[in-house]
Amino acid sequence: MYDTIRVGEMSVTFLKTRHETSGALDLFELTIPPFARVALPHIHRKYDETIFGVDGTMTWTLLDKSTQVSRGTTLFIPRGTPHSYANLTHTTARILCLQTPGVLGPEYYLEIAALYRANRHPNLAGIGAIMSRYGVVPITQKEDLAPIQPER
Repeated sequence: MYDTIRVGEMSVTFLKTRHETSGALDLFELTIPPFARVALPHIHRKYDETIFGVDGTMTWTLLDKSTQVSRGTTLFIPRGTPHSYANLTHTTARILCLQTPGVLGPEYYLEIAALYRANRHPNLAGIGAIMSRYGVVPITQKEDLAPIQPER
């Protein structure tokens, strides 16, 4: 297991990475405190994502449709699908996140975490630049919510 990475209010703990799975997958636990959310809605160009609810309840929005993920439920997010997430409850939520193939590794989250340490508030332009380098497309305007052609 890897050290926990603090990204703003959230924490990411990798269980397996692309490095030890020959690029097959990244698997990590994400802990989201009450009323926290991802800084930018986004699209993954190079990988699919499967979310497994462990504790609490999170709201995931794919395109414009909201879905609740709680203990024992799963959500599949195909590459190219615009999405975001938030914990809209008073209870901390935990999920397992499986990304296939493995593209990001801990490096992605370490880079974003460094921006939060340097500035209490998220540097959205800096986060967007990091996302883009890893094939994650930040969504900054409502009209950008259309699915895109994923990279294979």
